[in-house]
Amino acid sequence: MARMIHSMIRVLEEERSVAFYRSAFDLEIAERLDFEGFTLVYLSNAQSGFELELTINKDRTTPYDLGDGYGHLAVSVTDVEAEHARLSAAGLAPRKIVDFRNGDTQVAKFFFIADPDGYQIEVLQRAGRYR
Repeated sequence: MARMIHSMIRVLEEERSVAFYRSAFDLEIAERLDFEGFTLVYLSNAQSGFELELTINKDRTTPYDLGDGYGHLAVSVTDVEAEHARLSAAGLAPRKIVDFRNGDTQVAKFFFIADPDGYQIEVLQRAGRYR
């Protein structure tokens, strides 16, 4: 059976992106592979075996066009309000918290935050299907 192991995004500046993901989501470099034209940086933490792969193309000087096909990454946290406050205090500009409902039933409680390259990350309260 297949198991999801990582997702890859292309970033412009390695240090800026690694610093953001460390500060925002406690992700650390699990492995860094340097090649002639590009570098791969795998980020992870003890909470999950899933990794975020950053690809840095060395000849790239302009931001990537994310187009209209990219959706978002998602992480779950134990206290979405506390996490929102922490990210706000760190100057990372999370958007407002949303209480998403289907009638009277709460589906999710979340907010979005953008990384330095404009990738959107959904931060969900750990509950229901979002564990």
